[in-house]
Amino acid sequence: MSQLLKEVDLRTRMVGHNRLELLLFRLDGPQRYGINVFKVREVVGCPPLVTFPGAHPHVRGVAVVRGQAITVIDLARAIGRAPIPDPARADLIVCEYNRTVQGFLVKAVDRIVNMQWEDVRQPPAAVGADHYLTAVTDIDGELVEVLDVEKVLYEVTGVSFDEDDVAAGEDLGVHVLVADDSSVARNQITRVLKERGAAYTAVNNGRIALETLQCWADESDPRLANLALVISDVEMPEMDGYTLVRHIREDERLKHLFILLHTSLSGVFDSSLLETVAADAFLSKFDTEELVETIWRQIRRFRGLPEEGEGEHGIRHAQAK
Repeated sequence: MSQLLKEVDLRTRMVGHNRLELLLFRLDGPQRYGINVFKVREVVGCPPLVTFPGAHPHVRGVAVVRGQAITVIDLARAIGRAPIPDPARADLIVCEYNRTVQGFLVKAVDRIVNMQWEDVRQPPAAVGADHYLTAVTDIDGELVEVLDVEKVLYEVTGVSFDEDDVAAGEDLGVHVLVADDSSVARNQITRVLKERGAAYTAVNNGRIALETLQCWADESDPRLANLALVISDVEMPEMDGYTLVRHIREDERLKHLFILLHTSLSGVFDSSLLETVAADAFLSKFDTEELVETIWRQIRRFRGLPEEGEGEHGIRHAQAK
């Protein structure tokens, strides 16, 4: 498996063509799960673990991989399954998410599959609101569950994003469209927008985002006229962020929109494709201050306000106006 992952950098060229590769693995039974290969650094047999008192119950310990100490999360236990019984006989998937490196303990890694994002679907509504799925797909006649690893990570780190607890800021008269398949990521972004008074529409994949924009254009919806920016994840079911950008740029009614790609994928990898896919900005998840700065810089620009630090007004004027 590690040999296969040596070619990941070459495979990233598929992005922009609505394609992805999933790393398949098993946890505590026959069910197969998947995560995007682009987030995986390597797969190794689990090294010896050092445990610490008071650690989160989903954390099995700390391992040293290639000289770097990383937190090892029992992925089965984190999603409510039986914990991996013997780490020494398990595999460790070393990933980079949201600017940090961590290891996910799994029973066994299966293989890598190449597929189209349009063949990856949203989880069925019947699974409820508390699941850990970001998507599902069919591989060899078997349902594979794609995990919302961002949700797992934020539960382990203890970060809470309950939008109901956020007070709405004064209305700025602008709108923002947010497209992200992770409920945690959507809550993070909309929390920032709500507390600062920007109206928003949040959807969970690129196809719905494109259809929303086209509908607004067809109906001359004022939300399109007030749309300061589109914030999109990259990896999403049915239509990825790069493909969304391409379709927006091909539509005469939408091609002027400012598009921010906001993703947990590798910053180097995504930045190298930014010009190719004609997005306006790229931001790696998740730094609240950097996100706020990027959003408000564009809102000021959209409303014709001076850049922060220019004149006496700056961002305070933008918020109060």
